[in-house]
Amino acid sequence: MPRTIFENIVIEKFEETTFLAFCKYMPIRFFEILFIEKGTGTLIINDHKVKYDDNQIFILVPNDKYNFEIEKSTTVSTIKFLYSFFNNSSLDEHHTQRKEWFKKIETILHSANRTSHLKLQSKTDESSIYSLFTVLCNEYSDEHLKNEAILKSTLHSILYIISRNVSFVSSKISDSKIQDIINYIHYHIHHSKKLSKKEIANQFHLSENYISEFFKREMGIGLKKYILNYKIKLAETRLKYTDSTVTEIAQELGFTDSSHLDKTFLSYKGMTAGAYKISLKVSI
Repeated sequence: MPRTIFENIVIEKFEETTFLAFCKYMPIRFFEILFIEKGTGTLIINDHKVKYDDNQIFILVPNDKYNFEIEKSTTVSTIKFLYSFFNNSSLDEHHTQRKEWFKKIETILHSANRTSHLKLQSKTDESSIYSLFTVLCNEYSDEHLKNEAILKSTLHSILYIISRNVSFVSSKISDSKIQDIINYIHYHIHHSKKLSKKEIANQFHLSENYISEFFKREMGIGLKKYILNYKIKLAETRLKYTDSTVTEIAQELGFTDSSHLDKTFLSYKGMTAGAYKISLKVSI
């Protein structure tokens, strides 16, 4: 089996360093996970300064600019995904698995609060993800043991834990219940039946009539429109970073068909989804 995946993922670990030069892969990275095992300092993400400490995880996405100002020698592991990881059509046998990975990544891509470390919700997740980082780094760095199946399964587990701990955070949110509703929508965005007004109302013990009023008051946008906005953002991300067809994207996001997605995309973006996909190819 071709080991193309190793060209599309770069995993590095820096032990107790006082200088980190990440520029080598920055121009073509898709997104990065930083696990700071120990050390103190400041991580500058898009001119936003964040203090870091031991055992913290940061998520970076396309076009992010970042730099470390190290105060105390730092040990950090980095997982870098390149654009070609999602666009390599030679890995057809892994097409379904890659789609599942991308669903996890979408949660991270569209989290509004990435300028702080990932806050893991349980000690179990903390223990698991730190152990998984060690397995991944060890497996990748040993040329004699490096196994594609182990790398894939370990990375998939890391992405799953990260995605279930990422919360959508907005300055508009002042009520914990609306935060929970937003997280519920993002988590179930691929399951249209779970996103009906009735289903969401039942899930959060609200009346079907009241939930729309509550959501609009807290978020400044209607429930139905919020869900549609989020689906269009996901469609745009998939058109840009995956080889999925418009028909596949429409089906995955609960649109009637590709024409329905095209029409909705046109109303939001000024061009159909198909035209947008073609424009991306032309601009390369």
